[in-house]
Amino acid sequence: MAATHIALFVSGLAVLLLLVQGSPPGPVVRCRSGNTNCTVTNGYGAFPDRSTCRVAAVAYPSTEQELLLAVSDATAKQQHVKAVTVYSHSIPKLSCPGGPSGQGLVISTQRLNRSVSVDLATSRMTFEAGITLRALLDAAAARGLALPHSPYWQGVTLGGLLSTGSHGSSVFGKGSAVHEYVVGMRLVVPSPVPVNGYYAKIVNLGEDDPDLLAAKVSLGVLGVISQVTLQLEPMFKRSITNRVVSDVGFEQTISSYAFTTHYGDIIWYPSQGRVVYRDDIKVPITTKGKGLNAFLGFRAQPTLLIATTRASEDLSELTGNADGKCALSRLQADTLIATGMGLKNNDGGLLDFTGYPVIGNQSDMQSAGSCLRSAEDNLLTACGWDPRFAGLFYHQTAISIPFTTIADFIADVKKLRDAHPKALCGSELYLGFFMRFVRGSTAYLGKTDDVVDIDLTYYRSKDPKRPRLYEDVLEEIEQMALFKYNALPHWGKNRNVGFLNIKNKLGAKLDKFVSAMQKYDSNGLFSSDWTDAVLGLRGKEVVVQGNGCALEGLCICSTDDHCAPKQGYYCRPGEVYEQARVCRKIKSLEADGYAYSS
Repeated sequence: MAATHIALFVSGLAVLLLLVQGSPPGPVVRCRSGNTNCTVTNGYGAFPDRSTCRVAAVAYPSTEQELLLAVSDATAKQQHVKAVTVYSHSIPKLSCPGGPSGQGLVISTQRLNRSVSVDLATSRMTFEAGITLRALLDAAAARGLALPHSPYWQGVTLGGLLSTGSHGSSVFGKGSAVHEYVVGMRLVVPSPVPVNGYYAKIVNLGEDDPDLLAAKVSLGVLGVISQVTLQLEPMFKRSITNRVVSDVGFEQTISSYAFTTHYGDIIWYPSQGRVVYRDDIKVPITTKGKGLNAFLGFRAQPTLLIATTRASEDLSELTGNADGKCALSRLQADTLIATGMGLKNNDGGLLDFTGYPVIGNQSDMQSAGSCLRSAEDNLLTACGWDPRFAGLFYHQTAISIPFTTIADFIADVKKLRDAHPKALCGSELYLGFFMRFVRGSTAYLGKTDDVVDIDLTYYRSKDPKRPRLYEDVLEEIEQMALFKYNALPHWGKNRNVGFLNIKNKLGAKLDKFVSAMQKYDSNGLFSSDWTDAVLGLRGKEVVVQGNGCALEGLCICSTDDHCAPKQGYYCRPGEVYEQARVCRKIKSLEADGYAYSS
């Protein structure tokens, strides 16, 4: 009966998602008095450690000169600083300044959101760093130009997506990371001695400047990006067809598919045993078609219905009802596939997915995010994860595995899937294993190899001490990827454990990046405990030990108390990757025959 109710709900939801508008997200910086005594969060309303970021003040510069003044004032006071974007969709605590709590400054790039210049002869455009991806794409399209690659989500700014190494999907040419198309950058950085009366200066990096390799992906620790010049290309179109097949042996096709499909990606639903290949190719601008990417998950959603979905997921977790999650995930995948994954054939009308291929301009097909741009409706509708209502709340593990070992990784995951057929249904509520392709990069914090980037999104309880259904399987996959397959994390996603051993994984590239940090911010004003921990600096650690720490990915368990022994979850070795240490539900300790000291 519960599965039937879920099925009816999702069917109705799919129709409503085609019709609603939506409230735009709320502010990520809130202050008690003007622009002082503020708190900073992210677009999800919670950092991985659920801590509150308090700052003394926020600045809203609208020109580069005002930005220079803000950085100068902070430097003169030796105040720690971080840039914050308008929507702040990074999961880790990248936007929270270092130093004592409540004494730092955040500089919002919200008003630095304009196009600066265009050179049609070279197809280059310069933008302020706070411009959103959607506004950037529209500005370029108005000039007949296209950004070759971008993230799929429009709710990021140019400065934010560069700082975290964000990307689309392709190994053609320079690949899908946006930073590969940066040919110039202006930064405002601290100056320990006055320069023209300011304790800050503007650094102008050209495409041949080696320091651009540090600035292109920087985690925000060099200073504040003011302007970026991008290498664009004349507008073209894309033709997309989603193709569903069995997952038998699909891991052997990943590399060949990536290197023969210009913009392809893959969604793997392991518990359903099926794979969705997005056959996505580049076609001439003269090709007929006015298609639009309006991905269902990024449209405004009725908050009452999303809250009901979340409540159903909470109940399934509380009662251990894996069957309910499996039924819901199967129906949700069927709905997405039947509606073209939100693609539209005819210039963005309402109910107009009429079949494949869907063909449209690059600027209309490369990303989605209509829930950001609608008129306020008092939260009748919103982005599904908006923290102002009881909607979606989740973890994300986003890791990159080299093409050379991706088939072995998938084979290992299949072994776990076969041993626990229902364990991964929960992840399939959030697109399962979503795979995109990225080229290796010369950027110091870029990818070290040609890789398959896998996004794995899954349930997160509002109670940090409550374990998840089949928690051990997802933790084993996470640790297997990170340590057996030496995966690199996405800088703007992941739980704390995803950032372990970064120093060893990056090697000499990290040393070069740290040299640039010392050159441009010798006093570490733009660094924080979090970025120091990620980069292995100043003795900081990414893990946080304590009771229940493994439940939220703040640590890898080494004792039972790191899990939830009172709720029956104990620290145990992995089943396929035996070096993993995971929180497993144990029905009988006597039958288990294994125990850590607590």
